[in-house]
Amino acid sequence: MNALCRVSLAGIVAALGASAHAESLRCNGHTTEVGDSRLSLLYKCGEPLLKDSYCAPIYIASSLQPVPAPLVGLAVPCQRVDQWLYDRGPGNLLATVRLQGGVVRSIEYGMAPQ
Repeated sequence: MNALCRVSLAGIVAALGASAHAESLRCNGHTTEVGDSRLSLLYKCGEPLLKDSYCAPIYIASSLQPVPAPLVGLAVPCQRVDQWLYDRGPGNLLATVRLQGGVVRSIEYGMAPQ
């Protein structure tokens, strides 16, 4: 029974430490969802508190190996990912919205950006 308690406690701690995934974000009486455009997100939620962009790894077809860094941008285009952080006010978790190709790809709630 002691081992079962430890496993349960470890699962609870892991769940609390992870950020919560969401399918939508409520802003100013509007709802933004995965699949909405960048323009729609800006219209509904306004400018984010913080913005960041990075080049996501691109993988070689039928393999799990990323394209080597020197070739990204020269022979293979970069897959740009934007992350926007929204502070939803007191008592609410921060929301991180990831955009790819001008479209909302994911929305996560958490205490701090990852």
